[in-house]
Amino acid sequence: MFSEFFETHPLEECLAGTATLPFPKYGAPFYRNLSEEDRLGILSLYEEVRATPYPMRLATDFLAFIRSGSRKQDENPYFFRRKKLIASVLALLLGHDTDAALSDVIDGIWCISEESSWVISAHNVNPVPGAPTQQDFPLPDPERPYVDLFSAQTAMVLSFTICLVGSLLDGVTPLLTHRVRREIERRVLEPFRTRDDMWWMGIVRKDLNNWSPWIVSNIFWTAAALELPREEYGSIVLKGLQILDRYLQVLPDDGGCDEGVGYWNMAGGALLDCLQLLEHQTGGRASFYLDEKIRNILSFPAKMEIRDGLFVNFADCDARPALSGERLLYAGEKLQDPALISLGLRTLGAIPGTLSDVPHFSRCMLRLCCTRPLGTVSPVPAHSRDVYLPDLQVRLVHRGGLTLACKGGHNGENHNHNDVGSFMLYVDGVGQVVDAGNMTYTAKTFSSQRYELWNTQSCYHNVPRIGHTDQRDGREFSAQDVTCLPDGLSLSMEKAYPEKSLLSFRRVLHLSAQELTVTDEITLSEPLPVSWFFLLREKPDVKMDGSVNSGSIRLRFSEGDVSLDTEEIPVVDPRMMKSYPGALYRLKVTRSPERKHRMTFTFSREQTDCTEGATP
Repeated sequence: MFSEFFETHPLEECLAGTATLPFPKYGAPFYRNLSEEDRLGILSLYEEVRATPYPMRLATDFLAFIRSGSRKQDENPYFFRRKKLIASVLALLLGHDTDAALSDVIDGIWCISEESSWVISAHNVNPVPGAPTQQDFPLPDPERPYVDLFSAQTAMVLSFTICLVGSLLDGVTPLLTHRVRREIERRVLEPFRTRDDMWWMGIVRKDLNNWSPWIVSNIFWTAAALELPREEYGSIVLKGLQILDRYLQVLPDDGGCDEGVGYWNMAGGALLDCLQLLEHQTGGRASFYLDEKIRNILSFPAKMEIRDGLFVNFADCDARPALSGERLLYAGEKLQDPALISLGLRTLGAIPGTLSDVPHFSRCMLRLCCTRPLGTVSPVPAHSRDVYLPDLQVRLVHRGGLTLACKGGHNGENHNHNDVGSFMLYVDGVGQVVDAGNMTYTAKTFSSQRYELWNTQSCYHNVPRIGHTDQRDGREFSAQDVTCLPDGLSLSMEKAYPEKSLLSFRRVLHLSAQELTVTDEITLSEPLPVSWFFLLREKPDVKMDGSVNSGSIRLRFSEGDVSLDTEEIPVVDPRMMKSYPGALYRLKVTRSPERKHRMTFTFSREQTDCTEGATP
């Protein structure tokens, strides 16, 4: 799409001049006129980090990834360094304790420039066919820089630093800005220009994900902050647009992100960064917001919200992800999408929140320059229409106070869980039948041991076990004959299992204002037991009549000859605890061996006091 546009609209002619950032530099009146809330947010952030010296980034911390599986041992000092540098730059822009803040900026530049690699330990090798493994290269090679997510983001952070407060740095010594430019060129821009083998470029591998727009956006930001000459800037942009074209070819036309809403910040949101910069640098000549696929990508989060910051969270998505409210708001205003604007306004957080995870200077500045005040009341309700994404095969149905989310898809998706045919049920915006979602990343998360993690296995999703066989990972394990129904979804699931005795498996889901029904028809070539699993938010209570109460729902079965088992799953992972504090509960419903199994599960609203205090 982009390459085609610039074939008829040469980029050199579209560019308005030397690349620039759309942010004011040190000394601009803008910073004296910031809201009190933003000023206090910046100052509290700086006071929080200034007392802690820049931490050492040790080789043994880097080695911890292959020795113990820990990512955090390297990432904690890595990200704190960048967070402290950004906070110090912001304090300088406000004119706060200038001598101390300037010293902190200088020390941050020097520490980061001295790092052997800007790549984090989990990303130390380029995962392309035939490439060496991390066991072969447990430490990075400084002579062959690799561009990963965070080396590109580091280039952005440093380039913003010298762009915004470079005049103060040059007053100390021009060697500082010279050093930054040299390190960015050596570690990021030169490899980006000259190499085509990095997997996220889409040449050696075609299975692209958020890495592509995230890295390209940071390189675009970097090139703008360095104020490169038009020709040099244009060559970087053209190569980045070729990568984005390959990325868009991978994305479905419905705009669905199989990585989940939690990854939109760095997928659709990063694509938005690129679109905004293109529009800025070309004086509005290059604008792509009327393209239907772009619109679908940008509006995806609003379609997936259940209520009040709770989202459909298939795969490695948190049920309550941290979203970039400013990016959502900007997208909503560009698309004139009321639901997206509403979501953006409700998630338009304070400045410190933009640096709480992986410190992202550009998002921080975009938020700082956002003209909307915090706490703006949105008169527009969140998106509440039924949704079907035919490529992603995700369906949302709203009836009264009940919401059904269900999916077909396949088990080779990005950040995949083995969950073909799984579903979630919400009552008045509170999850009752849920998906556990994500956990803190370790070496196992993106390795051959991924499916040893309980939260990725199908037996911890709302699908059955056939005999002793669960769903298998891989693109070939998929839903078939998926049909969007007016009130639900119908799909065949036999291809999601490696069980040879499984001849057919049809699942049909219907939602009304009173209940959800899930009907499974399973045909086998030999008698086998079938066990259905349901992951519940509240502790199940088995009644005398065989029904099960859990939170605000009651579950009934069409057949009585079943055995029931319940298991409490304490939530101890720090990341999962943000969405599900306390515990989750797994209900197992088993039928004896038969060649044909037909079961209907009815989930109805249960008006009891046990919903009081329930957490989604």
